[in-house]
Amino acid sequence: MTRAHLTLHPAFRVGAVDRRLFGGFVEHLGRHIYDGIHEPGHPTAGPDGFRRDVVELVRELGVTTIRYPGGNFVSNHRWEDGVGPAGERPRRLDLAWHSTETNRVGLHEFQQWLDLVGGELMLAVNLGTRGVPEALDLLEYTNVPSGTTRSDQRRANGREEPFGVTMWCLGNEMDGPWQVGHRSADDYGKLASQVAKAMRLVDNRLQFVVCGSSGRNMPTFGAWERTVLEHTYDDVEYISCHAYYQETDGDLGSFLASGVDMAAFIEEVVATADHVRAVKRSGKRIQISFDEWNVWYFTRWNAQEGTFDIGDWPVAPRLLEDVYTVADAVTVGGLLITLLNHADRVTSASLAQLVNVIAPIMTEPGGPAWRQTTFFPFSLTSRAARGTALAVTIDAGTVTTKRYGEVPAVAAAATVDDGGTVHLFLQNRDTTGPATVTVDLTGFPELSSATATGIWDDDPYAANTLTEPDRVTPRPNDTASISGNIVTITLPQVSWTRITLA
Repeated sequence: MTRAHLTLHPAFRVGAVDRRLFGGFVEHLGRHIYDGIHEPGHPTAGPDGFRRDVVELVRELGVTTIRYPGGNFVSNHRWEDGVGPAGERPRRLDLAWHSTETNRVGLHEFQQWLDLVGGELMLAVNLGTRGVPEALDLLEYTNVPSGTTRSDQRRANGREEPFGVTMWCLGNEMDGPWQVGHRSADDYGKLASQVAKAMRLVDNRLQFVVCGSSGRNMPTFGAWERTVLEHTYDDVEYISCHAYYQETDGDLGSFLASGVDMAAFIEEVVATADHVRAVKRSGKRIQISFDEWNVWYFTRWNAQEGTFDIGDWPVAPRLLEDVYTVADAVTVGGLLITLLNHADRVTSASLAQLVNVIAPIMTEPGGPAWRQTTFFPFSLTSRAARGTALAVTIDAGTVTTKRYGEVPAVAAAATVDDGGTVHLFLQNRDTTGPATVTVDLTGFPELSSATATGIWDDDPYAANTLTEPDRVTPRPNDTASISGNIVTITLPQVSWTRITLA
């Protein structure tokens, strides 16, 4: 049996937990918008067409800032298509996902949905096919109160008060050859700097996310970040990271240890950003927006590419509808642990995506909505991890993985809120047996109770489906106990657990 010993102390801190760490991502892709969050005629839909069963699940999930409208979609998107009378909006070819975009849901409708779910808008501008003038038009439309062409257009379209968007993404994955408008780091960095400078002349409250690499495995990784930040360091607050993970070739052990790769990615981007800071003699510190992360079986999508023809532009096709397992949920929980352990520099993150498309929530047209397995570690973490992330000292046995070599069998993160409640998040990566964990709480003598809940199953590939939506749910772990200053718990193999210490 694997053994791990953890030590927590209030003096050893990572940093404050920013609520934006639990953001989401909604893109015009597949059935995310249409048949996902928006389905007029559904039994639960309101007069606005939004499914209230989905609204309730998104609220339960606990997402905060939501990135919109893309993603790859944004790089050929004309924001003007999504405002004005819905019946008069143009239908466009979506080059990113080879679909037809009806524009039935646009900026106004999406804000209405955000008001329902309690989310904050994080808006992306198109820097693939557009630039400074179009970004300024969009900002004028969203943030200027009145008295100009675009602000008065917004008011005529039914919204008197500005949207007041403060967080803006300067394009999306501009390092990727698949991106419409893909360009070099030098060209993109110059454009992003120009756009940010111009937008800040309109509204000096804005925070900007500049595009980092779309993956750690990109051939330009590192050099891209350095060049882009050399152009934009004084203009932006964040640089983005994107990462997706999948189990390949039956290598469950490496998949469960995906957090090791995410941690290396974060630390390498931080090192690059701090190098530029040193060269510039700047007192400013760039933060990371990890605004796309999840488990995504993208090899399944790649197998479909090239199968479309000129007349095949469907509306809301079923794309990227991965069905998630217990192993996927445990991996997502491990990635959340990594984000918390870097809360000093990762102060914004977006689970990609929310509904139907590589999502924790699934829907059936005219039918039910249900929680995928990955729903649970996110919801249990987002609702508990508040206050300060603690630096966890861990002494654990190791497991051997094909991809990452020897890694700790148990991963852990912890937070303490303003009321003194400690939440501990644990992942057992061992595929062969349980792990016994002890936690030294000498620094928290007031804690006297321990309750635990988590995700595990005898079958690590069990999943929730339309016909069996509650096959996997959080389970209490009754082995958790506290005696004096020591907590003890046994973690099942391939499991993720949250312990509440009060």
